[in-house]
Amino acid sequence: MPIPVETFFLAPGAGGTLQQQIRAMIADGILAGRLRAGDKLPSSRRLADHLGVSRITVTLAYTELVAGDYLTALGRSGHFVSQTAPVRPGLRHPSSPRASAVDWTRRVVRDFSGHRIIGRPQDWRSHPYPFIYGQADPALFDHQNWRQCALQALGRRDFDALTEDYYERDDPMLIEYVLRALLPRRSIAAEPSEVLLTLGAQNALWLAAQVLLGPGRRAVTENPCYTGLRSILGQTGSDVTAVEVDEEGLPPDRVPDGADVVFVTPSHQSPTNATMPVDRRLALLERAARQDFLIVEDDYEFEMSFLKPAAPSLKSLDGEGRVIYVGSFSKSLFPGVRLGYIVAPEAFVREARALRGAVFRHPPGHVQRTVAYFLALGHYDAHVNRLHQAFRRRRVVMNEAIRDAGLTVAGRGAFGGSSFWMAAPEGVDTEDLAQTLRARGVLIEPGRQFFAPGREARNCYRLAYSSIAPGKIPEGIARIAEALAERRAGTE
Repeated sequence: MPIPVETFFLAPGAGGTLQQQIRAMIADGILAGRLRAGDKLPSSRRLADHLGVSRITVTLAYTELVAGDYLTALGRSGHFVSQTAPVRPGLRHPSSPRASAVDWTRRVVRDFSGHRIIGRPQDWRSHPYPFIYGQADPALFDHQNWRQCALQALGRRDFDALTEDYYERDDPMLIEYVLRALLPRRSIAAEPSEVLLTLGAQNALWLAAQVLLGPGRRAVTENPCYTGLRSILGQTGSDVTAVEVDEEGLPPDRVPDGADVVFVTPSHQSPTNATMPVDRRLALLERAARQDFLIVEDDYEFEMSFLKPAAPSLKSLDGEGRVIYVGSFSKSLFPGVRLGYIVAPEAFVREARALRGAVFRHPPGHVQRTVAYFLALGHYDAHVNRLHQAFRRRRVVMNEAIRDAGLTVAGRGAFGGSSFWMAAPEGVDTEDLAQTLRARGVLIEPGRQFFAPGREARNCYRLAYSSIAPGKIPEGIARIAEALAERRAGTE
């Protein structure tokens, strides 16, 4: 790899001749591991011009380094770090943390890193039985048409959309197709001024929380709930109340008095998959009107309703403008696209847009335009239909495997989704179970992380079928059942 000339500088006040300083600077970089075997150094002319010294000074320093086997001279190709260059004993990797004189526990105003998040091994694809939620299956993705849309978005015709700064605006082409192709599926009618694009649902929830909450305000969440939401709300300084869900999601009559904002996942409760029936949705809206609170509806998996037609969104039933609707392309396309959207009254969107602009302006233009083409050319609908068919087959296979293995399903998604919410026998800690299974090639998601602190159900876990081939599901479930049976035998 060529080493940028800017890497090198002469320290003020350093001892020795210029030639000695240059030699020491390069040798120290090699010994410290910053310059590695095979790296190409700048030409003697470029380094001399950069350092403000004569070329012969650099040439002589290079010659000494070649003699010491720090560098190798390859004719007209230049000088490279030698493959057999000296190595300092006990070398610390350059990326290792260095000691700091700063007491960061005192300097950091808030604890952002202490919140629990849903983790998964980086090498999860190497495990033969990955029941991992929310990851794209390459066998189901429309690579060819996505590539064509990306190339089209990178073309000369779309140069402005690719390169210009939208400031606080969004790609009008994508906004148009969100309004025309996506929102009507949820019976939502909106104007362009009522839609804001975000960096996924996580960012949308953060924007909503920052605009609506703060010290002295009260947020209500489901318990269990999406772990990222709990982290977001912890940053606002608000009072947060977690309400236990049942088989139909959040019970409206359990929303406490004094709530300012209620966060719900009515279509597919996260993580139990419970679907809130229409009468309960209407009851929640009626309670919101009576107690004067707002609702943030995270409709994160509505596209995965393949067993029955999706129930009407809360936003479509809202006659008072109390619902802030959050949608995402992460589950229907892939998580790495990092693109979602908010649909809300213009007064809220105006503030959220200004906050977004202060943080990162807008999602990348080429990503917006690529997704817009994917929608406009009909590829998105075909892709979602392909997911429906595949997930339906996988759900049948997993349902049969779970039944045959005698495992317990704690929450069933009546409309589809991409996972099962499971319950191990009482006394089983699924975090320990997950470690045992990982060594056997099986990945599950322990349930503790979804619950409010102090109210955890440690025997719950989630099994997703979006990332595992149907043929692998029965054996993976059998291994889970085997590990649970071993635990039962060990307690008898």
